[in-house]
Amino acid sequence: MSKRPGKMPIADWSIAPWNRWSFQNVRQCTVTEEVWRGAGESHSFSYSREDLEPIAFQDSKGENTTVGDWLNASYTDGFLVTHRGRIVFENYYNGMTERSLHLSQSMSKSVTAVTLGILIGRGLVDPQLPVTNYLPELENTAYKDAKVQQVLDMASGVAFDEDYLSEKSDIFEMDVASGWRPVPDGYTGPTNVWDQILGLKNKEAEHGSRYLYRSIETDVLAHIMERVTGLSLSELVSRELWSKLGCEESACFTVDPTGYAMSSGGLNATLRDYTRFGQLMLNGGFANGQQIVPKFWVEDTLNCDPSIFGAPYTDALPYGAYRNQFWIEDHRKRAYMALGIYGQVIYINHDYQTVMTKLSTWPEPTELDRRITCFNAFHAIGQALNGS
Repeated sequence: MSKRPGKMPIADWSIAPWNRWSFQNVRQCTVTEEVWRGAGESHSFSYSREDLEPIAFQDSKGENTTVGDWLNASYTDGFLVTHRGRIVFENYYNGMTERSLHLSQSMSKSVTAVTLGILIGRGLVDPQLPVTNYLPELENTAYKDAKVQQVLDMASGVAFDEDYLSEKSDIFEMDVASGWRPVPDGYTGPTNVWDQILGLKNKEAEHGSRYLYRSIETDVLAHIMERVTGLSLSELVSRELWSKLGCEESACFTVDPTGYAMSSGGLNATLRDYTRFGQLMLNGGFANGQQIVPKFWVEDTLNCDPSIFGAPYTDALPYGAYRNQFWIEDHRKRAYMALGIYGQVIYINHDYQTVMTKLSTWPEPTELDRRITCFNAFHAIGQALNGS
C-alpha cells in the first residue's frame, strides 16, 4: 500500500487532486469497516480477450477518438468489460491492481438498494409503506408520508442541497457528519448521519412528484434495513450479497462517528467484484449458482417513470429515468447503471449482454462532456462486440 502524500490536507482527501491516490487508499484516510467476502471459493470469470482500444467513436463534441485514447485521457484507474459473461477487456492504470480496493462513491447506493431488494423479497420491508412505518422518529421530519419506494426512486419531496462545491450545502454537512471531513471551527451542523436525517424538516415538493438526486435518501433506506434486521449495513451487505457473489476480496465501508456505514458513497471494492455485482443484475439476480436477488425486483428496476425525470439530468440522459437507486440510460431500452462522482460507473446493458465497469479519478465531481463521452464509448464497444 502506497504512502499518503505528505502535503495532502486531511479535510480534502476525497477531492482532486488527492483523489488520484486516496480513492485506492481510503483506509488510510478515514475509519472503515470490513464487508467480509465470506469463507467460500471465489467465482472465477472465463476470459475471451478482445483488443478494444482501437475502436473508434465520437466524443461529446463530435471529435473522432478511440477507446484507448479515451481511457488514457479520462483519469481511468481500472476498466473491465464482460460480454456474455466472459471478460473481454481488463486493464489497470494509475498504480491500481486487481486486488486494489477503490472508492465507489455513489455506486454504493445501488449496492445498498439491491441488498434492500433482497429484504423486500423476504417480506421484511414493504416498499409501498411509509418510511415512518419502520423509522417512526421521522414523523417529525419532511419524510412524513413518504413511501419507501419513493425514497428508493429519489422522488420524495424533501429539501436537500447536493451542491458539491458549496460549503453551505447539505452535502458539505454530510461530509462532516459522515466523518469524511473534520468538524470545522464554528460548525453547528450535524456530526453523524442519523442526526442529519432527523434535521431535514423542509419539504419542497409533493412526495412522488419529481426526481431530485439526494444522497441522504440512501441513508434513510439503510437505517430502515438496520432497524428491521438488527444488523449493521456492513454485516447485511456481507451476509446477503458479498459472501454469495463469490467475490475475490472483502470490501469495506467508511463509517461515521457512530459506526454507521456510509450507504450513499462509502463502499470500497475491487474492479472485478464491482463487475460481479453488475453481472448479477444482468443475470436477473442470479449468480454463483443461486438466485441471490429476487428476479421480480431486478426486473422492476426498469419499471421507471420518465415523466418525473427532468433537467439537469436530461442533459446527459435525454431519455433517462431513475429507479431503485439505478440510473436508467434510456427508458425505451434495457440499459441502466450505478454511477458515482469523479467518474465511477457500472454499466449494465441487456441488449449488448455487457457489463462495463470504469473506476476513475476525474478532477471534477461531475462533468457533462466526460459523462457523454463515456456513454458514447460504451455504445461503440457494445456495438463492436455484437458485430453491429
